[in-house]
Amino acid sequence: IREVRGLGLMAGIELRQKVTPYLQALMSHGVLALPAGLTVMRFLPPLVIQKADLEKVVRAVAEVIKA
Repeated sequence: IREVRGLGLMAGIELRQKVTPYLQALMSHGVLALPAGLTVMRFLPPLVIQKADLEKVVRAVAEVIKA
């Protein structure tokens, strides 16, 4: 991970390599994220998201990045 940045609930994780394989792996965990350029994963959760759902996303991102 090169940098994590955000504004409100919108968050971006900049990686050192292309994000496409990471986005595909997140989809297999039930997490949808968008690319923002070649190396940034963008997360745009709804304002009414539950804490349990946020924790699920954090666990999935950690698992995908470690792999």
